[in-house]
This record gives sequence, structure tokens and C-alpha cells, in this order.
Amino acid sequence: MDYKETKAPLSTITYNKEAIEAPTHNIYEAISIIAKRATQVNSDLKKELVDKLDEFATYNDSLEEVFENKEQIEVSKFYERLPKPHAIAVEEWLDGKVYYRTPETK
Repeated sequence: MDYKETKAPLSTITYNKEAIEAPTHNIYEAISIIAKRATQVNSDLKKELVDKLDEFATYNDSLEEVFENKEQIEVSKFYERLPKPHAIAVEEWLDGKVYYRTPETK
């Protein structure tokens, strides 16, 4: 999924409790599902960031020389400006983009 095009807020906002719990009719279950999705989003973003930073990596054996790689800094700043994983997960939940199932039901 492309997290760069998300409409999730960059800062903390208050959500309507009824809107959050509407799909499951249980606020605790909804929060648990959102938390699991936020963990997945965080993992995806971290993997993507590490892969992009590895493209610009310079490997030196000398500890005295520290290179400031401007490309790495720009990539890091871009990812810092993205919405937080929990905000992305809540936005996906409210838009109905999160698939979940309970093992008790068939």
C-alpha cells in the first residue's frame, strides 16, 4: 500500500467513539484490530526506509571518518514527515479498508 498518499492527520485528533466501534460493536475489539494494523504499517514503513537508506550507504572501515550523506538525510526527513502508523491505521479502519475476522464465527 502507498502510505505517502494517505489522508491521515499528521497530529493527534479526537475521533468519534461510535464511528470507531461501529464495525465490531465493541470498542476494545476495534482498538485491538487497529493496533495490529498499526504494527503492520510500522513494519512496512521501517522495511521501506531501511531499503532506501541502504541504496545510499557508504561502507567504511575507518571509524574516524563519518560521511554525511545528503540523500540519506533527505529520505529520513521525508519519512519523519509522514503520518504516524497509528493515524494511518485509524484512517484505514474508518474508511473500511481493514479486513478482519473472528475465529469464532463462520
